[in-house]
Amino acid sequence: MKPIEVAVVGTGWCGGIRAEALAGHALVSALHLAEVRPERLGELDKKLKPESATADYKDLLKKDIDAVYISATPESTHYPMARDFLAAGKHVFLEKPIALELGEADQLIQLSREKKRKFTIGYSQRFNPKFAYVRKCIRDGTLGRPVSALVSRHITRSLGKKISGRVKLSPAAMEATHDLDFVLWCLEPAKPVRVYSQVNYGAMREASGADIPDTQWLTVTMDSGLSFVVGGGWSLPPGYPNFSTTWIEMVGTEGAIMVDDSHRDVVLNTMKSGMQLPMSTMPGEFVDHTYAGAMAAETLHFLEACAYGRPVLVTPEHARMVMEVYLAADLSAERNEAVALPLKWPKKIRSVSA
Repeated sequence: MKPIEVAVVGTGWCGGIRAEALAGHALVSALHLAEVRPERLGELDKKLKPESATADYKDLLKKDIDAVYISATPESTHYPMARDFLAAGKHVFLEKPIALELGEADQLIQLSREKKRKFTIGYSQRFNPKFAYVRKCIRDGTLGRPVSALVSRHITRSLGKKISGRVKLSPAAMEATHDLDFVLWCLEPAKPVRVYSQVNYGAMREASGADIPDTQWLTVTMDSGLSFVVGGGWSLPPGYPNFSTTWIEMVGTEGAIMVDDSHRDVVLNTMKSGMQLPMSTMPGEFVDHTYAGAMAAETLHFLEACAYGRPVLVTPEHARMVMEVYLAADLSAERNEAVALPLKWPKKIRSVSA
C-alpha cells in the first residue's frame, strides 16, 4: 500500500468537511481541489495547501489522481461529473443522489464495472454508531424476525429552502433517502416491491409560492412481506440553523429497539441566547478538533477502500435501488395510488391499488 492522490470537487458544506478530513492524512499523498467560487477556493487553498486548486473540474481529469469526491451542487452536475471521472479511470465517491434518472444511474454503474473502479454514494447515516447498532440488533437476531420499521427525519425550513431552491427534488429524494438506504440495508437481501406515498403542504409552499411539500411519508412493502414507513420533512422552525432530528423504531418477533437521534442529549443554556442544542448540526460540522457527525468517518472509509483495495460500504447498485423507491414514491404521491417495483423506465409504470 502507498499513499494516493485524491481530489474534492465542490468544497461547500459537505465538500469542505471532506477536504478538511483528507488534508494531511497519512494515506493522502496529494490533495486537489475544484471549486467555482473564487473566494472559497482561495480560502481553502491558503488553509489546506492542496497540490492544485482549480475552478474547472475538467482540469483534474488528466492528473494522476486515484480517487475523487464529488460534492458539487446542484445535483444535476452529479451524473456528468461522475461519468467523466469514471471514464478517466478514477475511483468516485458521489454525494447523493446517484443521478436524476435511472438510466443515468445505470450508465454510471456500468461504467464503473467496465473501468473496474470503486464507485459509492454518500449515505453518511451508515457511519452513525446509533444506526449501526440498530442494524447489528437486526442482523445478529437480537430482535428476532423483523416485523415493522419506522424512521422519521426532519430538518429546519432554512435548510429545506436551501435544498429545494437549487433543484426540483422531493423530501423523499433529498431527506428520506438516507433512511430508505438505512432500512433497506438493515433488511437485505429482501427487496422492495411496492411503494405508497403522500405529501403534506404548509410552510414551504406558503413561503415560496412553489409546489414544495413540507413532508413526505412512504410505506414500502418488501418481498419478504414486511412493510416499513419512512417520513422526511424540511420545515421545522429555524430555531437552530442546522438542526436535524430523527426517530427510529424497529420491531421484531423477539424484541424492539427505539433510537432517539434528536440531539437532545447536549443542551446549552445561556443568559444571552437561552436554551440551545449545540450538537444538532447536520450532517456533521466541526467541534474544535473533531466532528459532530459521521461525514468525516465516511470520507476516510472511502479513502481506505481505495488505498487498501477494500470493498465500499454503500454499493452503487444499492443506491440505485434507493433511487427507484423514492422515484416510485413521487409517482405514488402524484397519482394517489401505490406503485409496483421494479419501475419499467421510461415505459409506462405499473400501479396497484393502495
